[in-house]
Amino acid sequence: MNDRTASDLEPLDEDWQTALAVVAHPDDMEYGAAAAVARWTDQGKRVVYLMVTSGEAGIDSMDPQECRPLREAEQIASAALVGVDTVEFLGYPDGVLEYGLPLRRDIARAVRRHRPEIVITTNFRDTYFGSYPNQADHIATGRATLDAVRDAGNRWVFRELTAEGHPPWDGVRQVWAAGSPEARHAVDTTGYFDRGVASLEEHRAYLAGLGGDMADARGFLARMGEATGSRFGVRYASSFEVVPLR
Repeated sequence: MNDRTASDLEPLDEDWQTALAVVAHPDDMEYGAAAAVARWTDQGKRVVYLMVTSGEAGIDSMDPQECRPLREAEQIASAALVGVDTVEFLGYPDGVLEYGLPLRRDIARAVRRHRPEIVITTNFRDTYFGSYPNQADHIATGRATLDAVRDAGNRWVFRELTAEGHPPWDGVRQVWAAGSPEARHAVDTTGYFDRGVASLEEHRAYLAGLGGDMADARGFLARMGEATGSRFGVRYASSFEVVPLR
């Protein structure tokens, strides 16, 4: 980022090797964060994806039972394009996620198994930029992830996880929420923009059913990436809210 000009966003700390991304649906990482993941995997970092649902309620014209395996396959192919070879699905029902102990426990289990230094999620605030309301599954997942990271480090919370063979892990340094209206950090994705677009375009069935501006993967990501990049002094960037844990 030697060509950066003055910026109101701070650069993310990239001195880490392992990250776990926990999001509600297939496609959530691709709407803004996948290009950053491509950058990090090219640096030799390991990133694992955890999908709380399989996005089976995301295509209006397709029954959820038919939709589930299709969306899982699209997500696995999408992740591979940005260097992610492990994608897991918790199988919670799409569209009706509830914040609660079961969700916290299952995310904490994944944190203990994968032992990441960084945990990535998506915006858990009530709105996106401006006043556009956030989707309920995103809010529940993000807030459960924040608490689950701390649960994972406490041996007296969810003791059954230790009995299962998953000892506590308190090595998560920060939680990053992609696309948050409270974002104060960013990463230059200029050299990885095309891979981010390809990763979103891999969700072919979902985009076809979605329609509208968000179905135009390149156009939508360009607008988002350029808006953040203009604040960060580069062509394209991804923004994150950083929640420090240490």
